[in-house]
Amino acid sequence: MIKYTLVCDSAHSFEGWFRNSHDFETQCDRQLVGCPICGAVDIKKGLMAPSVSTSRTRETMSVPATTDQPPAETPAPAAAKPAAASMQPSALLPVDVRQKEIVEALREVRARIVENSENVGRDFADEARKMHYGEAEARSIYGETTSQDAEALINEGIAVLPLPELPEDKN
Repeated sequence: MIKYTLVCDSAHSFEGWFRNSHDFETQCDRQLVGCPICGAVDIKKGLMAPSVSTSRTRETMSVPATTDQPPAETPAPAAAKPAAASMQPSALLPVDVRQKEIVEALREVRARIVENSENVGRDFADEARKMHYGEAEARSIYGETTSQDAEALINEGIAVLPLPELPEDKN
């Protein structure tokens, strides 16, 4: 997955995750990427700092993941336009208030996923493959996998997304 810093035509800055640059371009062309602040769909890539990770970090990293069988394309950021109507322009809020709002929104997203999905634990990659290839019932699942297995699933055309990581997950 690639994380892009994005900017709308009103100069609001936000992040988006995409499988590759082609998915970003396709979703922008179809106006599926929207600013979470104002709802604008004229989106461009902003300046980004590279994310560097060592092979040792990648090998030991466990990636919580979820799948909701099977969208044909990488989905756009969830409900960007409707959320914009209820959000205050976060650029006007103090940083600590914005961070609290973001963490609370992530808690809600994660709680809904957990509430409406089956936890398959460390069998996530195997179970996602079984569902994709028709060997198991298609359903929403979540669990743990390595970053290499998550990448392999994506390369096989199996739609997976990381669950939001919360501050308490690091304690």
